[in-house]
Amino acid sequence: MDHLTDIGEQLVSAILQNQSAEEINRLIDEGAPLWYQNEPEGISALHVAAYIQNEDLVKILIEKGAVWNAVDHLKNTAGDIALSFNNEKIYTLIRDAGIRSEMLLSLLASRASSEPPEPSDTMIISNKDDTAAGSTKAFLESKLKFVKDSQGQEICIVKAGEDEVGVMMGWEKDIMRQTVKSLCDDHQNASNLKVLNIGFGLGIIDTLFQQLPVAPTTHYIVEPHPDVLQHMKDLGWYDKPGVKIFEMTWQNAVEQLMTVGGFDVIYTDTFAEDYNDLRQFFELVPDLLAGPESRFSFFNGLGATNALFYDVYTHLAELHLSEVGVNVRWQDVQVYNDDMERWGKTREYFTLPIYRLPVGQMVY
Repeated sequence: MDHLTDIGEQLVSAILQNQSAEEINRLIDEGAPLWYQNEPEGISALHVAAYIQNEDLVKILIEKGAVWNAVDHLKNTAGDIALSFNNEKIYTLIRDAGIRSEMLLSLLASRASSEPPEPSDTMIISNKDDTAAGSTKAFLESKLKFVKDSQGQEICIVKAGEDEVGVMMGWEKDIMRQTVKSLCDDHQNASNLKVLNIGFGLGIIDTLFQQLPVAPTTHYIVEPHPDVLQHMKDLGWYDKPGVKIFEMTWQNAVEQLMTVGGFDVIYTDTFAEDYNDLRQFFELVPDLLAGPESRFSFFNGLGATNALFYDVYTHLAELHLSEVGVNVRWQDVQVYNDDMERWGKTREYFTLPIYRLPVGQMVY
């Protein structure tokens, strides 16, 4: 291990000193590990190549297997460094390496014959999490709190390890408002909408659906958590005209949903699920939508504490939806507000200034 550390440090230093490609290749050929990150700063060879803005070297390192998503001690990836220099070419090289890597891992997982697909272990945001924030089983067995913070923001909170995590928070309302607008405005069936929502949370988007000029004729909600279901009962959702509630996970509701089918609008925003769960839902969308005029969206929040990870997941979603015949257009929604302490003491799950809102429709 000392040898690997020494030669790894030599590689980082050689790149930082802008030594020749021949010298860099020699060190790599002699076994310099591309995964190595130095102790003081946590930087890798790819971090340094992005820092000195050497596009050719970035290409070489990626081709030889550099870890595209390694983060330094400041939580920056090499892609973040490229962004800080406004170097679009290097950023795109790193981002595309991430997309290829995750596509390959997703493909390998989907080909597993008997085991369910495992989350990618290459992305820092996909590390195994057995708490209520990363395990559906733990989440459904957890106790939720519905509270208002010091600013009057409504929050649904769950305890995950030592942290409190927002299952849904009031600041998301602007995102949900724009989502409903994009899904329902000018819909040719606006006077007779059949809506499906996966995950109630605080009920923000369901309330907005109900507040449309013409409320949905049929409004299906899939929600498995007993505390949320009780909250829905307390708010009178079980008595609303046209509302039908499935008290189960969407995976357990698939057969009933397929029987119902023909939805004009579908939205999904679950908690404690990863990208593989979302992709599995993507595969159901074509059979659940009524036709080419129907629209689909989801809460695009995976990886949203890092610009590179968020970009990779956004592109992955677009590619995988395209594979099942759903064309996606994206809208940017401003979410950051300097005047609002939106997180309080809860763990942050969306720290980027822009939300990429997806709206999908079937391609026939």
